[in-house]
Amino acid sequence: MCKFCSFTFSHHVVPNQPASKGRRSLLGLLGAMPLAATFASTGVQASTDVPKPKNVLSPDAALARLMAGNERYVNGKSLPINFDKKRAVLTTGQNPYACLLSCADSRIGPEFCFDEGRGDLFVTRVAGNFVTPDILASLEYGTAVLQSPLIMVLGHTSCGAIGAAVQAYTENAAFPGHIQSLTTALAPAVRQAVNDKATNVVQASTRINILQNVRTLQESNPLISQRVKEGKLKIVGGLYHLDTGRVELVS
Repeated sequence: MCKFCSFTFSHHVVPNQPASKGRRSLLGLLGAMPLAATFASTGVQASTDVPKPKNVLSPDAALARLMAGNERYVNGKSLPINFDKKRAVLTTGQNPYACLLSCADSRIGPEFCFDEGRGDLFVTRVAGNFVTPDILASLEYGTAVLQSPLIMVLGHTSCGAIGAAVQAYTENAAFPGHIQSLTTALAPAVRQAVNDKATNVVQASTRINILQNVRTLQESNPLISQRVKEGKLKIVGGLYHLDTGRVELVS
């Protein structure tokens, strides 16, 4: 069985075990075991025990690095990546410095647009970049277990999912299969854009959707909201411009 899929079961099976053993079991998921000695409960500390020591950053430093990578990408100065160099060390674990909730659109590749390699970003994707129960659980893992200090909700211009949601809301359009579930999930953003009498409802809905999901994550109890309150985690919104490749911070 996949270790990640068994997380919920193993978490509930071991409540009577000593705390240290239960914590070792939790941190062992998806290669997190080697990080247990690295991150103290009072804050992150640089250590050579992690696969990528340069990824141990404060929330502000993580955001600065993410945006600097996007600047290189936009200017055609992405750094060369040697895939062989880090393969062995990443078999021992992972310590990504940022988590992404990105749209699934094939024109956006978070590792590319932020000029990062394997082990740097913990990426979750769904059309329309909105929080689902599975996305939330994954981001809890990325932040509470892997200790990533940053989450970015990354939307983009000309989003097909947002466009469909606008059609569903304003024209009562229906879509086949499970696509309708996407438009339903994105409806709150469209509703606000329409109520605000936005000139361009698709553009406004895209930005509102990003901000709504940033807020959803910031208020998510118990794991993520607590880390935000403690200053261990920053959650921001980003808008990827398809025409330039630039990521604009949305607030």
